Amino acid sequence: MTVAVVLFTSDLRLHDHPPLHAALKAADEVVPLFVLDPGIHAAGFDAPNRRAFLADCLNDLDSSLRRRGGRLVVRAGPVAREVCAIAAECGAGEVHLAAGITAYAQHREERLREELGDSDVALHVHEAVITSVAPGAVTPSGGDHFAVFTPYFRRWSEERLRKPLAAPRTVRVPDGVRGGPLPDRADVAGTSPGLPAGGETAGRERFSRWARSGLSRYEDRHDDLAGDATSRLSPYLHFGALSPSELVHRSRERGGPGAEAFVRQVCWRDFHHQVLAARPEASRKDYRTRHDRWRQEDDAAQDIAAWRDGRTGYPIVDAAMRQLRHEGWMHNRARLLVASFLTKTLYVDWRIGARHFLDLLVDGDVVNNQLNWQWVAGTGTGTDTRPHRVLNPLVQGKRFDPDGTYVRRWVPELASVDGGKVREPWRLPAAEREELDYPAPLIDLADGLARFKHARGRD
Repeated sequence: MTVAVVLFTSDLRLHDHPPLHAALKAADEVVPLFVLDPGIHAAGFDAPNRRAFLADCLNDLDSSLRRRGGRLVVRAGPVAREVCAIAAECGAGEVHLAAGITAYAQHREERLREELGDSDVALHVHEAVITSVAPGAVTPSGGDHFAVFTPYFRRWSEERLRKPLAAPRTVRVPDGVRGGPLPDRADVAGTSPGLPAGGETAGRERFSRWARSGLSRYEDRHDDLAGDATSRLSPYLHFGALSPSELVHRSRERGGPGAEAFVRQVCWRDFHHQVLAARPEASRKDYRTRHDRWRQEDDAAQDIAAWRDGRTGYPIVDAAMRQLRHEGWMHNRARLLVASFLTKTLYVDWRIGARHFLDLLVDGDVVNNQLNWQWVAGTGTGTDTRPHRVLNPLVQGKRFDPDGTYVRRWVPELASVDGGKVREPWRLPAAEREELDYPAPLIDLADGLARFKHARGRD
């Protein structure tokens, strides 16, 4: 009997899974393995919301494997050590995993290649599992990556994606392979009350529902804060419970402006991956420096605390920050708003905001989180020809939450304020203001704009 190991990482699914497909084709028996790495905890990256969602994903993956005659083997410890131990226990001749581009993923692959090589176990790393198009597969003439989204999207759209792979019918796991208990969401403290259920099953059901009712309207409604018309699939993509390639295929099959707009958003993920693959330092340093002297924790502590708690006095900002805390998720338009407010109105370092997002976002990952923050701060990549643009929360609220429904949903102190008045509660009559347990604006928008312009040398 030949045996192969499949190391699951950010690809917690059975549908469209090239490493699993290759392992089943190459060997008689396969060990589906997930390693709980203490290095993730040491790096401060296993935030409660993601840890709970991961537990759901692993339990769902195990259930799907058991329906096919297999099971998920869970081990805890350094990844290379545990993979080598499993390979030795079952006599595996090869290990398959999805390629990753973060510094952590690169280090993991290097250690695996080194330690497995010492045991004459082959390591097969599969591209285009976590993304639709592998980083580096599409490059500009004379460069190693695209720094601007639009030309990347044109080239990306010309790429022929592989046909999505069906989930296997049978997975045979060797007898006697030891594994630890599956983690349980119930054991994770400090999660957001509105955190969704994780796992491939939940993700596929969510996409199917949304594809029937929301995909066709996505182009027109994706910025509607109160309408909540986005797919909410980002957590499932982050954990690989859904295949981005399969989402692109299924969306293109339906066709129409909504599907095209959604595919464009999937492409943004790939764009960011190819940027960080070429410029790994962009996870912590400005991609394009503006020589900012950002305010830090020591001189902006009260402003940062008010922003984190949703007590800035600007209702649209506060609503978004409270949604983040309650759900572990935030509407993309709202992410842009609150990031602009922190970096350009309060002039606080984008890394402070990015860290807070990573503490709470169930879809938080180094690639998309850091580079989106850089885009808003005006230090990053993309299509933005106006890196000094400031998103005015009053204007944005009027445009994307015109009747204040989103604000009243998340800021109950303002639930009694009618219509558009909710955007500027400080303009209410004094008697009405006194009845509201809501703070005055943290800063005058004009003052924030003047400070930002001066800092960027544009006054």
